[in-house]
Amino acid sequence: MDTYSQVIIDAVEKVSPAVVKIERLERSPRGDVVGGSGSGFIFSSDGYLFTNSHVVKGATQLKVMLQDGRTYPAYLAGQDAATDLAVLKIEAGELTTVPFGDADALKIGQLVIAIGNPLGFQHTVTAGVISALGRSLRGADGLMMDSMIQTDAALNPGNSGGPLINGDGEVIGVNTAIINGAQGLCFAISINTAKSIANQLIRFGKVKRAYIGVAMQQVDLVPRLRAMHEVKNKQGLFVTQVERNSPAAKAGVKDGDIIVGFADKIVETADQFFKMMTEEKIGQWQFLKVIRGSEMVEVRVTPVEKGD
Repeated sequence: MDTYSQVIIDAVEKVSPAVVKIERLERSPRGDVVGGSGSGFIFSSDGYLFTNSHVVKGATQLKVMLQDGRTYPAYLAGQDAATDLAVLKIEAGELTTVPFGDADALKIGQLVIAIGNPLGFQHTVTAGVISALGRSLRGADGLMMDSMIQTDAALNPGNSGGPLINGDGEVIGVNTAIINGAQGLCFAISINTAKSIANQLIRFGKVKRAYIGVAMQQVDLVPRLRAMHEVKNKQGLFVTQVERNSPAAKAGVKDGDIIVGFADKIVETADQFFKMMTEEKIGQWQFLKVIRGSEMVEVRVTPVEKGD
């Protein structure tokens, strides 16, 4: 057995017992019928699992099928359309859970593996590499989703909500989206973001967060740029788009700026920035530090509540 194949086999065997199929039942004149299906994975021994918000949207009932064929009703602990995440709960014993990795430690070109139930084919495995980190992507509901991992590991309808794992069998993302008509453009929500969201969904059933209105991509800062501006950052967030009339636009943030600091703290990854955009930042102006060409610029931005 070659080394590459063995790495994938070992990683899949470690995670697949915790990967589930989710069926969404919807009301019809003939009663409740299956309106769609997706994937998910169990992350706590007491039965909490991740999936996508769009997988469970509109459901009258939810059913979860484990790898061994056992099926359980599930209830929705909470969902967050802005990140396309949902947390479900099942009551079952002898549950296998997934180990979590650290999305902040990911590198472009790194091996990743996706597991899910595309088009009803249970526990399908695909592999690829990380193509980009810290991407922003506009979801089907028009909301901008941040901290996305771009990969070329093939995803299809039904993969949604399944795990994206590294070569050590650790979950580093929640598979969520493909670009229709494109090949090799697939996206997952960073597991660091997902864990933060899960804590709030389980406790409160919803998420409240600050928002400034920029689309970003995580980039490396070349040594010359770091030396010129005397910054400690090895990475920053390249602004690919500033939304019209957003707090960032009103503050003067421009396309092409590189965010390196927020609220007097260094910003290197999209996950770090996401964690800083907490409820207490809403309505309170903050300093945003950006590299703009050959200049270091500091602007004052006042975040608003996401969804406002």
